[in-house]
Amino acid sequence: MSRILTEWLQYGFMRQALAAILILTPLFGMLGTMIVERKMAFFSDALGHSALTGIAIGVVFGVSDTNLSMLFFAVAFALLLNQLSRKNAASNDTVISVFSSFSIAVGLAILSKGGNFSQYSSLLVGDVLSITKKEIGYLAGAFAITLLFWLFCFNQMHAVSIHRTLAKSWHIKARLMEDLFAALTAVIVMLSIKWVGILIINALLILPAAASRNLSENMREYHFFSILFSMFSGIFGLGISYFTNTATGPVIVIVAAAIYFGSLIWLLRKK
Repeated sequence: MSRILTEWLQYGFMRQALAAILILTPLFGMLGTMIVERKMAFFSDALGHSALTGIAIGVVFGVSDTNLSMLFFAVAFALLLNQLSRKNAASNDTVISVFSSFSIAVGLAILSKGGNFSQYSSLLVGDVLSITKKEIGYLAGAFAITLLFWLFCFNQMHAVSIHRTLAKSWHIKARLMEDLFAALTAVIVMLSIKWVGILIINALLILPAAASRNLSENMREYHFFSILFSMFSGIFGLGISYFTNTATGPVIVIVAAAIYFGSLIWLLRKK
């Protein structure tokens, strides 16, 4: 049994993939709790779709590193969605859905010109097995920034998510907190998209937090279980994908979905 468990770690690319998973999954676990709490599932999904537009803009303007154009566009896109949501011109999910659809359509139209989209198709499902040590370092930096944000800003963000007006009466800068969280989420999503995939990154943000919400009785448990479920899904999914020779991202989502359905069954039986 021990040989089977360690066999998949004898390769350097698998060890690097595991290191990436150990950084990415706690990030998703932390961010996911606030995304679920603030009912931002559409928002994070739209951010994932905006990656294609960011790359397309980089291609149009001849940017050598399309990761930078993708990152800058995602942050601008997130802040724009926040601003439009505050105007209450339409329901939040409608506004986000419209901009998400428009964004991915523009990206696909530009990148598919001349039949060249095949070179970007890997972004749809991701490939964590191709991550390098340098890229793991970038993810570690993002993890450190997210942890600092959580330590210093979580209570204020939580207050804003519960009651925005009341939070403002406590002199909490609600708009600043919302924009900081939106920008941070955009950065994390863009840094992760190449390894996780556009089609499934939202599921990895939402499923562990949603499962945790079904089981938790307080905020501490909510965060603990979300990070635990996210990390378990990542590690277990990586191992399964190695032995079954399947894409890692979708397998991780399947494991996370199984945990969610299990938590939902437990919640229904409890009631």
